[in-house]
Amino acid sequence: MNERIPPTRTPAFEERLKKRYASERRFKLAGIAAIMFSIAVLAFLLVTMTLNGIGGFQRAELTVPIDFKEAGIAGDPAVLSQPGGMQNLEAQDLPSVVEFFAEQELGPQGAAQLGSGAWREVGQAIIDDPSLLNTTVTFDLPASPNLAAALNGEGSDETQALAAQLVEQGKLGTAFDVGFLTRADATDPQQVGIWGALKGSILTMIVTLALAFPIGVLAALYLEEYAPKNRWTDLIEVSINNLAAVPSIIFGLLGLAVFLWIFPSMRSAPLIGGMTLALMTMPVIVISGRNAIKAVPPSIRDGALAIGASPVQVVFHHVLPLALPGILTGTIIGMARALGETAPLLMIGMRAFVASPPDGFTSPATVLPVQIFLWSDEIDRGFVERTSAAIIVLLLFLLVMNGLAIYLRNKFEKKW
Repeated sequence: MNERIPPTRTPAFEERLKKRYASERRFKLAGIAAIMFSIAVLAFLLVTMTLNGIGGFQRAELTVPIDFKEAGIAGDPAVLSQPGGMQNLEAQDLPSVVEFFAEQELGPQGAAQLGSGAWREVGQAIIDDPSLLNTTVTFDLPASPNLAAALNGEGSDETQALAAQLVEQGKLGTAFDVGFLTRADATDPQQVGIWGALKGSILTMIVTLALAFPIGVLAALYLEEYAPKNRWTDLIEVSINNLAAVPSIIFGLLGLAVFLWIFPSMRSAPLIGGMTLALMTMPVIVISGRNAIKAVPPSIRDGALAIGASPVQVVFHHVLPLALPGILTGTIIGMARALGETAPLLMIGMRAFVASPPDGFTSPATVLPVQIFLWSDEIDRGFVERTSAAIIVLLLFLLVMNGLAIYLRNKFEKKW
């Protein structure tokens, strides 16, 4: 019986072995360094954004008590509940009433630093609860942008001194601005809100998903399961791959030239924005769908056909359910890209100043990325903080959307 003789470990062999182990260690260290660098950059981004965005969720407020009995404002609940309720209060000179009580409480200089839309918040409170007209109510009203900046140590010395005096008297402070999540855009950083843009993004994403997902999945099924393999299908496949790499602004030009030509009265509407983003998202869904369908083992198809299933039943009862998790993964990637797009939406006019949330898919609207872009272009520091806060809202919206998609993907996932 011949025994196997181990090879002689010559010095040259030992040297090559040592170099190989050293190369593996360097590769491992490079991988760890790359991961640590990515984590550090992500942490720096999140920490910086959070620190800058905390101020964006707050606003400077002045405390003003108002005696409505003394003011003599009358309000019929039936009248105030009508659409013209705010105009009714304005006709009774509610702005002057608010200014009068502000001067009594804050002095002329302090009252002059009251936000331009402060009286509207008082009016909205009266509309919500007309019984306030029989009492004295203390309101926390928005301060002017100059006073808000002075509260942060910016602006003129005179305004900073006034801010310090009001803070010492307990009449000026910062508080969490719930209205930032419920209002729309405005010219005053103390009055802006994110709900208008957020609702526009939601409506736009609904249109995008409703168009891109079924068309993309059906196109992937046809190309993979039914289309004959010839030069025409090869040309279609190459075209789809090229479309996935086309810059997004090209799709904006296409939406401008086609959709706005067909629907000229729907400029900046979520319907047009959703159709434009659907064109951009569809190639990604088709490519990921084809790869997911290819990954289904042929034995699944053969077994289904062997027990008498028709070709259509094989596709929709067996292949598609097994490929759905992979298809949803591609959909997540495509929708996440669409959510953060700005250039194609700018081309179709979704950069308009919209002071109220959209009522539907055909109403003028803007979206979160465009709103962030517009606020970042403002000089006022208040808008800088609001921009960071809006970015945080966008990231949270993206996380919620991805979390829902991952849940659906895991729910439909099947193993074989």
